Amino acid sequence: MDDTLARLPDAFSGKTVLVLGDVMLDRFVYGAVDRISPEAPVAVIAIERETTMLGGAGNVARNVAALGGRAVLAGLVGDDDAGRAVAALVEREPGLDSALAVDPSRRTTEKTRYVAASHQMLRADREDRHPADAALVLAAFEKALAAADVVVLSDYAKGVLTPDVLAAAIAAARAAGKPVIVDPKSRDLARYDGATVIKPNRREAAEATGVTGAGDEAAEAAGEAILSAAPNLSAALVTRGAAGMTLSQRGAAHVHLPASALEVFDVSGAGDTVAATLALSLAAGADLPAAARLANAAAGLVVAKLGTDVVTAAELKAVLAGAHGDPGQEKIAARDRMLEIVAGWRARGLKVGFTNGCFDLLHPGHVSLLAQAKAACDRLVLGLNTDASVQRLKGPTRPVQKEDARAAVLASLSAVDLVTLFDEDTPLELITAIKPDVLVKGADYTVETVVGSDVVLANGGRVVLADLKAGQSTTALIARANTP
Repeated sequence: MDDTLARLPDAFSGKTVLVLGDVMLDRFVYGAVDRISPEAPVAVIAIERETTMLGGAGNVARNVAALGGRAVLAGLVGDDDAGRAVAALVEREPGLDSALAVDPSRRTTEKTRYVAASHQMLRADREDRHPADAALVLAAFEKALAAADVVVLSDYAKGVLTPDVLAAAIAAARAAGKPVIVDPKSRDLARYDGATVIKPNRREAAEATGVTGAGDEAAEAAGEAILSAAPNLSAALVTRGAAGMTLSQRGAAHVHLPASALEVFDVSGAGDTVAATLALSLAAGADLPAAARLANAAAGLVVAKLGTDVVTAAELKAVLAGAHGDPGQEKIAARDRMLEIVAGWRARGLKVGFTNGCFDLLHPGHVSLLAQAKAACDRLVLGLNTDASVQRLKGPTRPVQKEDARAAVLASLSAVDLVTLFDEDTPLELITAIKPDVLVKGADYTVETVVGSDVVLANGGRVVLADLKAGQSTTALIARANTP
């Protein structure tokens, strides 16, 4: 990736994306299953906790805000508890403003997923799919359009983006000189005609065009068929999962972008990340090929690295720099961002572990401790003492390595999923904020003497005392190095 592309996320700040579409409330219910119901051959889930987040068009808006832009979310919610929950989530999200209208005749779309042992057992939907009040939708959209740099139409086939709404919204955006990105659900692609770019996934493209196949030639044929069906559409970006993406533009050669993820954890939300990144890239002045390349990098990050539905401009810059620099930098996060990432992991039902230390000179004892810590959880957060904290604990000659160097070395280890620094003498404040499911320290402690053990145990977590490797310590290494 060239330097121009790596600098593009810096230009996202100050750009406004108007997202219009089907807004949803995503509810996740987590619990444990250890028996079958005596009433029917079904599992009984003992509910332990619930979380909610914005879904559908709301998740596109969340991605815009996380990437450093300003998102304005337009659509409909009902006069119900789910609608009020959506409004509260929008209000709490930094960088996200509401242009939502309330329609008492509709229920808010709500998807409830029941998860046990990281596996989704059941999804229950509450929704209305009948056509929405076009005048109500367009009034909210047109009021917010003037301040927008770009428009995203997020269609989940729940009735908000009717043909009339689509035609009017696209025409208004074109007249105002705003690019329009469409995430489609309908097989009738003509209804999106006039947009700047449409981004179906491979299945949606096949259903709309009849072109099947997983290769580049099939993707090119699908792109050409989409452009033929909508003569005023500028481009089609077909997202192809593990095969990457294909961009088809009128009068230009097809561009194939290989997938960038090394490991695919969860593809849910990747399409929303692509739409948000495309939108901000175009708003920042990028051409479509550059915007598609950046969106491809963002998609690789969201499915592989963080266990959450959003990425940030800093993470995107880090992964772009990783093509020529240090890919471990994306695993180093300040406290606020670390907590967002941990919340995303928890929303997936992942078990979060925590350990901490100075890790001044990395040695086999450290490696063994981190391996044991990672074996006890799904994702491991490492709290690293800052240089000032190490000095207070170890004396004026320590640390040997500065905090940036220590963080970079630790982030390069496969056992470590996230590194965050803390300046306090103990990690108690950090542990209280994270509330890890597993707290790991060396076996030279007892459970009672591990800092934060009371917090973790009170929240239903556990403390693991890792076996130590005899004779391994940083202090001993330094003493040996200083001995003639």
